[in-house]
Amino acid sequence: MTSSHEEICLHVCVTCREAGGPDDKALRPGAVLHRALTEALARPDAPKVRVEAVECLSVCKRPCTIAVSAPGRWTYIYGDLNAETSVETILDGLRRYADTSEGLVPWRERPEAFRKGVVARIPPFKTNSAA
Repeated sequence: MTSSHEEICLHVCVTCREAGGPDDKALRPGAVLHRALTEALARPDAPKVRVEAVECLSVCKRPCTIAVSAPGRWTYIYGDLNAETSVETILDGLRRYADTSEGLVPWRERPEAFRKGVVARIPPFKTNSAA
């Protein structure tokens, strides 16, 4: 494996909300999902992943939205997640991502919500090693 699990970052859009949803940022589904994931990732059986709140992932038509990234790995953005029911699905997807060397989880091995909710797949950033 080229990256350790600790380098994996889960970005959670805390401003995500459905049309007409609450203006109070603490009550928005994205903020609720972030809190639930932070608690779940603190469990001893959870994958070793850093969770970060982000203000917006610009996928407003597909809330709730997360991104999964790590150095040297593909980054994935997933939308259409449910703040109340998606935590275990996300943990499953994170475990599968962590078990890869490049972040490429075969489509059929991804949780269904990740297969249906994928918004983008972004290649790993390469450093320019030219002298």
